[in-house]
Amino acid sequence: MGCGTSTTATKDKKSEKALKAALVIQNWYRGYSARLKTRQRYALTIFQSIEYADEQGQLQLSNFFSFMLENYAHVHEKDPELVNRFFGSSTQDSKDRQDYLGLIDVPDSYCGPRLQFPLTFTDIDVLIEAFKQQQILHAYYVLEVLFETRKVLKQMPNFTHTKTSPSKEITICGDLHGKLDDLFLIFYKNGLPSVSNPYVFNGDFVDRGRNSMEVLMILLVSFLVYPNDLHLNRGNHEDFMMNMRYGFTKEILHKYKLHGKKILQILEDVYTWLPIGTIIDNEILVIHGGISESTDLNLLHRIERNKMKSVLMSPIPIDGDRATEKKNKAGKAIAAWGMKTDGPFSEQLTKHEWEQVINILWSDPRGKRGCYPNTSRGGGCYFGPDITSKILNKYQLKMLVRSHECKPEGYEICHDGKVITVFSASNYYEEGSNRGAYIRMSSGTTPRFFQYQITKATCLRPLYQRVNAIESSAIRMLKERMISRKTDLIRAFQLQDRNKSGKLSMGQWAFSMENVLGLNLPWRSLSSHLVATDKDGNTDYMSSFQDIHIQKPVKEVQSTLIETVYRYRSDLQIIFNVIDSDHSGLISMEEFRSMWKLFKSHYSVRIDDSQFDELAERMDSNKDGSIDFNEFLKAFYVVHKFDKLSKSDTKLA
Repeated sequence: MGCGTSTTATKDKKSEKALKAALVIQNWYRGYSARLKTRQRYALTIFQSIEYADEQGQLQLSNFFSFMLENYAHVHEKDPELVNRFFGSSTQDSKDRQDYLGLIDVPDSYCGPRLQFPLTFTDIDVLIEAFKQQQILHAYYVLEVLFETRKVLKQMPNFTHTKTSPSKEITICGDLHGKLDDLFLIFYKNGLPSVSNPYVFNGDFVDRGRNSMEVLMILLVSFLVYPNDLHLNRGNHEDFMMNMRYGFTKEILHKYKLHGKKILQILEDVYTWLPIGTIIDNEILVIHGGISESTDLNLLHRIERNKMKSVLMSPIPIDGDRATEKKNKAGKAIAAWGMKTDGPFSEQLTKHEWEQVINILWSDPRGKRGCYPNTSRGGGCYFGPDITSKILNKYQLKMLVRSHECKPEGYEICHDGKVITVFSASNYYEEGSNRGAYIRMSSGTTPRFFQYQITKATCLRPLYQRVNAIESSAIRMLKERMISRKTDLIRAFQLQDRNKSGKLSMGQWAFSMENVLGLNLPWRSLSSHLVATDKDGNTDYMSSFQDIHIQKPVKEVQSTLIETVYRYRSDLQIIFNVIDSDHSGLISMEEFRSMWKLFKSHYSVRIDDSQFDELAERMDSNKDGSIDFNEFLKAFYVVHKFDKLSKSDTKLA
C-alpha cells in the first residue's frame, strides 16, 4: 500500500512539472506571437501612412493642375486638348468606333484570345484561360470591350438597385488593384458571375498590381454578359490622374505600345460613366469610400456623373465675379478663363456636387463621433458612428458596405455593425502583409465573410521570416521618405540641438521626425531601425542618413535641389506626361522651365531658378532643346549602402 502511494505521488509531481513546463512554453509562445504581431502591425502602419501621404500629394497635384489652368498664360489657345482632357465632355461613340477600330487589324498570326460580339459566357471562360497562360488580349478587342461597356453604362443610373433572396445571395468584393490571382481565387471559391451568382465589385479594380488590364477586361466582359447581375462601382482609382501615379497608365503603354494612347483615351471616358454606388434590397448601401454629415443621396442620384473627368480635379470657377478677381490678381490671360462659359468648363459639376462625390469615394470611418477632415489622405472626411446612424436613418437604410482601406484580415466591422469594410487584394503592401476577403449576403440574413491569401514564395517560410520580410520592406520605404527630406530633417534636428553636440534626446528626435514627415508613426518604437543611440538613450541624429543617399545625376548640383526633385518626382512625371499629349516622352526646354516655375510657385519650393536651369541644360545631353523627362526623373534614385535589417536580429518590438 505504501509503495502504491509513493508511486502515485511521484506521478503527480511529474504531471505537475509537465503542466508547469507546458504553461511556460505556452506563455513564451503567446509572448513571441504577440511580438511578431506587433512588428507586423507597425510595418502595416508604415505602409499605410506612406500610402495616405502619397494620396495627399496626389490631391495637392490636382490643385496644381487647377492652378496651372488658371495661370498658365494662353494654355487654352495653345493646347485646348489639355483643357478638354480635364473638363471636356464625352466623345461621340459612332465616330470613335470608326476612327479607332477601322484602323486596327487582328492578324492571323495572333494567338491570343479572340472574342465574339455579342459576348457570351464562353467569352468569359476564354479570357480567363488565356490570362492564366499570360496571354495578352489584342488592342482591337480591348477597344471593342471599352466601347461596348461605355454604351451600356450610359444607360445606367448613378446607383444601381438589385434584389436578393434567401436562395439568391450576392457577393461583394472590395479593392482588387490589379491582383489577378486574387480574382482567379475568388471565382474558384465562389463561382463565376451569372444570373444566379451576382456580384458587386466595389471599385479600385486597377493600379498598383501588375495585371490591372487583365482584371479590368475580365470584369468588363463579365459585365457585358450579365449587365443586370454584375455591378461595377467607381472607386477613387478609376481616374486617369490616379492611374498616372499608381501604375495603370504605364502598364497600358507597356503592353500596348502601338495603340496604348487610344486605349487610354476611351478608358478615361468609360471611368466617367461607372455608377457611383449599388443599393441592395433598398437596405444596404455599397459605395467605395464613405459618407459625410452632408451626404445627399437624392442629389447623388441626379448628378451628371460623366461630367467628372477626374474625381481629383475641383471645378474651375467660371462666374463673372471670380473672373474679375483673377484679372485683378494675375492679368488679362486669367480673366479670359472666367468668361468662357460655353467651353469645356461649362461641362463641370458644381463645387457642391463635386464635394458630394469626393466624400463618397475618399472618406473613411472612425470611432470618434462627428465628421471632420480626412487629414491622412487629404480628401474626403472621417465619419463617426453618429454620422453613420444619421445618414442611414435619413434614407431608411440598414448598413453601409465600403472598401478603400486595406485591413489585415481582409474585412472589418465597425459602428455597431452598421459599417463593413471589405478589401479583396491580399498581400497588398508586401507578400504576407494582409488577407483578402469577400462578403456573401442576402435579404434577412447575416453577412458571411470569406478570407484568403495568395501564397507563392513565402508559403514554406516560417512566420518570423515572413514578418522580417514585411518589416524590412517597410523600413526601407520609410528611409527613402527620410532621405527625400534630409535637409529639412537636419535643420529640425539642429534647431533642437542647442549645444551643437550632434545628439538629441529620444523625445526631441521623435518630435522632429513627426514634425517634418507628418506620418503619425510610433517613432520611439521604430528608432532602433532608424538612428543610433548611446548608452544614455540619446540619438546621434546624423546616423539616420548614414546608410542611404540619393544618387546625383550631376555632381555640381546642390543637394537641396536633388532632394526636391526626388521628393516630387512622381508629381513632376505626371505633370510632364499630361502636357506630353503625343506620348513622345519629350518636352521642350521652354515648356520645361515654364512648368517648373509654376510648380515651384504652387508648392512653395525655395530654389533658385538658375540651379534648375543648369540641371536641365546638363540633362539635355544632345543639345537639341528637348528633354526626355522620364529619363530625366529616372536619374534620381535612392542608393541603400547596406540593409541593416537583413544582417541583424533587431525587431520593432
